[in-house]
Amino acid sequence: MTIIVGLLVLIAAFCIWVSMKPSHFSMARSIDIAAPQHRIFDEINNLKNMNSWNPFATDDPKSQLTYTGPEAGKGSKYTWAGGKMGSGSFEILDSTPHNSVRSQLLMIKPVAADNVVEFTLKPNGLNTTVTWAMSGHNRFIHKLMHTVMNMEKMMNGTFDRGLAALKAKVEQKTLP
Repeated sequence: MTIIVGLLVLIAAFCIWVSMKPSHFSMARSIDIAAPQHRIFDEINNLKNMNSWNPFATDDPKSQLTYTGPEAGKGSKYTWAGGKMGSGSFEILDSTPHNSVRSQLLMIKPVAADNVVEFTLKPNGLNTTVTWAMSGHNRFIHKLMHTVMNMEKMMNGTFDRGLAALKAKVEQKTLP
């Protein structure tokens, strides 16, 4: 009986500790691309173009993508279902030509989430610095996942791979 009570106390203490973790998260990764902003912007502002280098789409070929709304810019949206990425939607909320694209990422499965994803493009000499950022609210399940797995390291790695693929695609197009 003492062991069971002790185990329950440990579980309760762990749950309290997890619940005290930050309720908001944000992460961002950047890369310099040897191209002007206008050459990069269409690869982000057009979701079909974005999904040609976006690891969340390219790593899950069994996922079914459905595009709706305009081809690019505000209101452009895609949903996905199946495969290892679960299901959800990604919609462009705001688009400032050659500077930024702000989107809403709604995850339905495997874990519900409502996050903001933003790409910003800043001139940097002859290059453009592209930043891929994501922020959102951490519910208890997210806090627990962040405690058990290093989600930031995993997401940063995926963002880095995506930015590297974007860089390769854009720089290949700009070769003479």
